[in-house]
Amino acid sequence: MTGLDTGISRVDPFKDMKNRPQAGHGVNFLIVGTDGREKIAKEDRREYRLGGTSCNCTDTIMLVHVSADRERASVISLPRDTYAELPAHTDALTGKPHSPHPVKLNAAYSEGGPHLTVRTVEQMTRVKIDHYLEVDFTGFMRTVDAMGGVEICTAKPLKDRYSGLDLPPGTHRLTGGQALQYVRARHLDGAADLARMQRQQRFVAALISQATRSGMLLNPVKFKQVSSELLGSVRADRGFGSQEMLDLGQAMRDFTPASSEFASVPILAQSPPVRLLGSVVRWDEPKAARLFQALRDDKPLAPAKPRRKDTAVPVDVAPQQIRVHVENGTRIDGLGGRVDRALRATGFATDQAPTGGSARNVTRTVVSYDPRWDRSAKTLATALSGAATRAVPGLGPVLRVTAGTDYRKVTPVRAEDPHQGEFGVVTGDQVACRTT
Repeated sequence: MTGLDTGISRVDPFKDMKNRPQAGHGVNFLIVGTDGREKIAKEDRREYRLGGTSCNCTDTIMLVHVSADRERASVISLPRDTYAELPAHTDALTGKPHSPHPVKLNAAYSEGGPHLTVRTVEQMTRVKIDHYLEVDFTGFMRTVDAMGGVEICTAKPLKDRYSGLDLPPGTHRLTGGQALQYVRARHLDGAADLARMQRQQRFVAALISQATRSGMLLNPVKFKQVSSELLGSVRADRGFGSQEMLDLGQAMRDFTPASSEFASVPILAQSPPVRLLGSVVRWDEPKAARLFQALRDDKPLAPAKPRRKDTAVPVDVAPQQIRVHVENGTRIDGLGGRVDRALRATGFATDQAPTGGSARNVTRTVVSYDPRWDRSAKTLATALSGAATRAVPGLGPVLRVTAGTDYRKVTPVRAEDPHQGEFGVVTGDQVACRTT
């Protein structure tokens, strides 16, 4: 740990703060990602679509709670476009005093830096922040590269012409620049920033998996290299020094992806635009209050689940959303019923009324689908490993499986982001790439 302290830029986000929330159990970090594109070389800015000027705001905001027993980390994403009421403060740039007024949450940094950001988050969550960490684009990219890249899995193609992200389905080892594209992309689908937060959470889970599987935390040389890259571009509060890092690292040395859980603040389905702010995200206050109370009480967010290895294959569409009719395309008695029951046991919404097919000599199982439900067809074909797919315009929302003599079993599948419980929680082992 010698020398790590000297590479950290220090801030004092807690100076003169009054009327703070009561401390709970465990340790709470506010981690923000800032837009530091001006520090990146011009050729890298062109390659990774980082044109324009820095917004001097927080691009990512996460509240991280490490349990008192150091066996669990809960990561809560706070939408950057959250409607927030800033407390009275003095403008960090102009020195002008401001009375309380509404903003989007990421603007708290623009008006008052780390200090106002911490004050605003504490005011909204009633969770006392113990430590503050700020990482810019450069630190993020360098850290990923120092770790040898991070492995990401996706069940669907990810293409965003704004960020330059272009990943086909499958497993990819991302460099620092590619990882930045992955966590920043906002134009992949209609979910925009909410889907982006899910990818950020998936990336953190992958980062934990990479660190624990590679033995980096137990290798002094590698740990020093990665820490130096990260801390060379990070800002932290004065109380988070090398001894605190060492104590935390030792306490969490048995961490695995399953030790982490991820959620986003519950939000309202619709929020009317606000004058001068435009579109904003508003929290579902009763649900959000219960979420932050769980943090204060040091309770896990994810519902209890049996400790068994999850071997389900991630897919784009949850099987519960896919309606299926099965027909037997062979002369094997009862095959249609076996396939129907196996698909239903995996979560598919079968009609439980299998029929005999018009042909009885089918050798390869076929999934027939209306082209409008092509994503559902891919999910179903994944469960029926080796099945052929056939587009049938006008077939409608119910997919048809014609079981062939090649049928052996149904492979368990699950939605790529299997959110569970009241707060839509996922654990790190559910979203990190599967290892054998």
